[in-house]
Amino acid sequence: MKLLKDKLFIKGLVYDLTGMATVAIPLIGPFLDLLWAPYAAKKMREMYPGKKGKLASVIVFLEEILPGTDIIPTFTLMYLYSFVWKKQPQPQVIEVESY
Repeated sequence: MKLLKDKLFIKGLVYDLTGMATVAIPLIGPFLDLLWAPYAAKKMREMYPGKKGKLASVIVFLEEILPGTDIIPTFTLMYLYSFVWKKQPQPQVIEVESY
């Protein structure tokens, strides 16, 4: 499982850097965002299945389409939310008295 998490982290960094690179290209960058946004949303959905993946894909699409928001590392933030910040449920211990 740790290997899967590491692969997701590295993939996320690459996708974030690719999305941010369009800012560095004058005049053409905003048009590249029109192509990159749906691709990034698709990749986010593939990387994180379920409801959180659907929501994250919408967020990454909007982040890539809207001007000035390319610097937000959405893939990295999603990885941190999924594997670092989200608390794992603690097992509940139920004590039973015997008679």
